[in-house]
Amino acid sequence: MRKLLFGLPLMAFIALGIVFYQQLGKDTEYMPSALIGKQVPDFQLIDLSSNTVTTNEALPDTPYLMNFWATWCPSCSAEHAYLGELAEQGVNIVGIDYKDETEAAKKWLAERGNPYSMVLTDEMGHFGVDMGITGAPETFVISGDGVVLYRHQGVVNAEVWKTLKGYMQR
Repeated sequence: MRKLLFGLPLMAFIALGIVFYQQLGKDTEYMPSALIGKQVPDFQLIDLSSNTVTTNEALPDTPYLMNFWATWCPSCSAEHAYLGELAEQGVNIVGIDYKDETEAAKKWLAERGNPYSMVLTDEMGHFGVDMGITGAPETFVISGDGVVLYRHQGVVNAEVWKTLKGYMQR
């Protein structure tokens, strides 16, 4: 019995060592979405330009990016110019203005340019919760039939675009 009591901590230490070893080299930044392979959740959001209620029916029927952004988000500011470049190349981007003030968003887009085919406002963040986002910016690749294909947390840049582009061509 006494030997068993001395052996338990050693066995626990070995088990923890195995678990930690298996985690070596894994991408600690990537958090998969529970929505991968599922439809974009139903929503009713206000379109920033028309001030009308918009639902899933208005979303594009070709692959597109859904980008959650906000005027209060420094990283969103950093990625905005690159999103503009993508839009100029014909990439369809739906913007979700996340937990932001409508007037601030309109002013921000007027000053910096608008890379989005449509901008929907999620002032309370409910749609963001439904999509499982952890903050802004966050970008999803959505298929033409409304299925979430990929999730990227953080700034979209040329390196990230290589991955997103691959998912958009599926």
